Amino acid sequence: MAPVADVVGVLAVQGDFEKHLVAFRRCGVPDDRLRLVKTTEHLAGVDRLVLPGGESTTVGLLLQRFGLGPALIEFAQEGKPMWGTCMGMIMMAARVEDRKQYSLGVLDVTVRRNAFGAQVHSFEVDVPFKPLDETVTGVFIRAPIVVESGPAVEVLSEYEGKVVAVRQGNLVGTSFHPELTDDTSLHRWFLGL
Repeated sequence: MAPVADVVGVLAVQGDFEKHLVAFRRCGVPDDRLRLVKTTEHLAGVDRLVLPGGESTTVGLLLQRFGLGPALIEFAQEGKPMWGTCMGMIMMAARVEDRKQYSLGVLDVTVRRNAFGAQVHSFEVDVPFKPLDETVTGVFIRAPIVVESGPAVEVLSEYEGKVVAVRQGNLVGTSFHPELTDDTSLHRWFLGL
């Protein structure tokens, strides 16, 4: 687990950021080490960051409007751990299939949005997670998948032959939402990166 001195940030411009805070609290991270990130000033001093689920087009516009995009790119390039869940993975991706939209481009993957269908097709399932050598519970809501990845990208999880979790150095992307379950194993793993 991360040293107590680490400040864990959660991007909070839109989406389900509160659930990530709850998960980190359950992992033992004290409130004074948790920070909601809405501006570049909030990002200063953060040691690891989660980009939560939400709506990628909206978040992309907000990141551009508030000038947070370049700061997030710099954060990733500094080698600090960054984890994108669902929409967060789309925002981190270098390429979004068949779509022109803003993304940070820090994770060398091509993602396909809504790969499992619309919101009515949401589901919860246990998926294998290679670093933990066990399954984790993931909630899939209009979830993306990785359809292509660069040589530095490691596949961490697949579901029905589709790539749903990847890692490139300290950058992690998951198609699913572990924060919407009682399973904190992924949050604990992320704190140890």
